[in-house]
Amino acid sequence: MAGGRQTTAEALKKSAVSRYIQLATLFRRRIETGEWAVGMQVPTVESLARDCGVATMTIRQAFDILESEGLIERFRAKGTFVRERPSQDLWCQVETDWKGMLIARDKAKIEILHDERGVQLPTAGRRIGRPAAAYRHLRRRHTRDGEAFLIADVYVAERICPLIPEEAYSAKTALRLVADVPGLVITDATQTLTIGSADLITADLLDIPLSHPVAKIERCAVDAEGELVLLADGIYRGDKVRIDFKLR
Repeated sequence: MAGGRQTTAEALKKSAVSRYIQLATLFRRRIETGEWAVGMQVPTVESLARDCGVATMTIRQAFDILESEGLIERFRAKGTFVRERPSQDLWCQVETDWKGMLIARDKAKIEILHDERGVQLPTAGRRIGRPAAAYRHLRRRHTRDGEAFLIADVYVAERICPLIPEEAYSAKTALRLVADVPGLVITDATQTLTIGSADLITADLLDIPLSHPVAKIERCAVDAEGELVLLADGIYRGDKVRIDFKLR
C-alpha cells in the first residue's frame, strides 16, 4: 500500500522482532545511506511516531540504541542530530574457492568457547555425504584486533580427530583442519551462503546490536568414502564481510 506511515506500520506488524529494534535498524539504515546525513537534525520523536504508527516511547527506545552506538546525539530543547555514520570496514573476504578457504586471515585469532565430544549433527541444514557415527563439536570465536567478526560451530568426525594436533583447533580454518589430515582425501566440498539477522546469542557473542545483519555460511567436506567429515556453520558480522565473485 502506498504512503509512508501505512507502509512502515504494516511492515512493523509483520515481524516478531520488537518494534523499537526494527525501527533502530530502519533509522540506522537511513544514516548509512546518507538520507540522514552527519550533522543533520532528524525528525522529531512525535513526527516519527506518527509516520511509523507507533507510540513516542517506541521511537525513544530506538533512539536509545542508536545513541548507545554513538550514531546520534540528543540535546534538550534542540533536538536529535546525526553524530556519525556506522563504520563499515569490509575487510573480511569470504573466499569462494577451495584454495582460498584454507588460508587463515591475517592477524585473526581463534578462541574456543565450547568443546564437546561424541555428539550428533544438528538436524537442520542442507548437507552432502553420509553422517559420521559421532563428531567433536567446537564453538569458535574469531577476532581481529580484539573485535569479534565470526562465530562458528565446527563439527569434525570423531574418527579423524586423533589425527589432528590439538593446537590446530585454535589456529586453523575449519576446512584446513581436515585438509591437513594425512591420508584423508576430500572428494566433495560445498559452501552455502544465506543472509539473516543476529539473534540474542549471536548479538552477544559478536558484540553487535540485536537484528544486526549477518552472513550465515555452511561449509561441508566429504571424504573418499562418502562420509561427511566436516561441517562448519559460521555467522559473520554483516558490516565486516565481503564476497567477490569472478564472472568472467
